[in-house]
Amino acid sequence: MKTIKVGLVQQSNTADTKANLLKLARNIEDVCRRGAQLVILQELHNSLYFCQTEDTRMFDLAEPIPGPSTGFFGELARQFGIVLVTSLFEKRAAGLYHNTAVVFDTDGSIAGTYRKMHIPDDPAYYEKFYFTPGDLGFHPIQTSLGKLGVQVCWDQWYPEGARLMALQGAELLIYPTAIGYESSDTPEEQERQREAWTTVQRGHAVANGLPVIAVNRCGHEPDPSGQTRGIQFWGSSFVAGPQGELLARAGQEDENMVVDIDMERSENVRRWWPFLRDRRIEEFGPLCRRFID
Repeated sequence: MKTIKVGLVQQSNTADTKANLLKLARNIEDVCRRGAQLVILQELHNSLYFCQTEDTRMFDLAEPIPGPSTGFFGELARQFGIVLVTSLFEKRAAGLYHNTAVVFDTDGSIAGTYRKMHIPDDPAYYEKFYFTPGDLGFHPIQTSLGKLGVQVCWDQWYPEGARLMALQGAELLIYPTAIGYESSDTPEEQERQREAWTTVQRGHAVANGLPVIAVNRCGHEPDPSGQTRGIQFWGSSFVAGPQGELLARAGQEDENMVVDIDMERSENVRRWWPFLRDRRIEEFGPLCRRFID
């Protein structure tokens, strides 16, 4: 049995980006001391989730890739000999910014990048103001631990991206995330939202016969504009196996987890449930239309 240990770092952040980076480094060290070989961080982990408002000053948080953050996290990957999945605010050019996942291999080098494809624009999630949709497509990133199908947050609601990653040999589906409740929602509505988020990603695991790892931020972050009560990020980071089974799930506070994943189990599951074999690909052309009238 080929098993890898995956470290999930779920943390709350402050407006002090330097303090956030030091906290991330401590948490990465914690899961590595517990044997983690692959470590995954949450979406936009260097700062507060700045997309609650549209503020041009927030573009100052962005940086080039390679840049200071890739140097910082690349050194951590090299120091601990891990594959590390990060999520950065990329400045590609003046006026051109992306929400970008950067994957480092065990020697600290950049194994690959993925630019978030689906960009939301909802109250308190004004991401279209900040991020240009990704243009790198849905392609797994080859690392020394295997092929990683990395996407980011809003991408996790769409089955197409997960399928395209699986069709290109991804061995894990990975989603750095920043999602939470608006505090005026009822407890019942909050629970429906959190369970829908978990369920749709477990569905990607089942449909593709692959493990899924989702790492969400936690803690309350106020709305700088005062128009809402801010976001209570619900944490609940989890790992699901290739039949959608929950292998581990965090609570809603700061938490580091190390989870064993059997990398050979997908082979058996796909033999039992050969969904890729039975796909009627010749009939799927209409999926490329926005709507079928």
